[in-house]
Amino acid sequence: MSKNTIGTIMERRSIRNYRPDPIPEEHVEQILEAGRQAPSAGNRQPWHFVVVRDPELRKKTAQACHGQTWMADAALIVAAIGRPEISEKWHLIDPAIALQTMILAAHSLGYGTCWIGSFDEAEVKEVLGIPEELKIVCLTPVGVPDVSPEARPRKPQEEIFSFDTFGKQRRSL
Repeated sequence: MSKNTIGTIMERRSIRNYRPDPIPEEHVEQILEAGRQAPSAGNRQPWHFVVVRDPELRKKTAQACHGQTWMADAALIVAAIGRPEISEKWHLIDPAIALQTMILAAHSLGYGTCWIGSFDEAEVKEVLGIPEELKIVCLTPVGVPDVSPEARPRKPQEEIFSFDTFGKQRRSL
């Protein structure tokens, strides 16, 4: 399944129910490569990713995400890790950008994901053997969706965009 970029962005939904189907290695590689190709400040790439495939480790990781056990049903979980020794300023933002790129790639291939920002960092580090000095930024399960949720409401453009200066609305032509 291939989609254009705008279609992928507009159709992506957070998925919290997965079928037990595996993801072909070719698709896993495409998803990971999309993240590797993501932009980063100064091209420093201050990131590392742990791809959790082992079912028992997925369960432990999901439990460390404040009991979001549904995550373990996905074929894999990706943990995005920031490396402050590479970029103290951008080690939190750049891995988030890369994970979002993976999320969009996964959706374009027909897989579901869900941005996970709620987790016990020390517990996830222990489960996945992540060194103390590194920073877990976020995680996402990746798997075959078992649901097809409707779009959730978004704020109107007038509430979130200004033109030229803060608070200035766009003029009609």
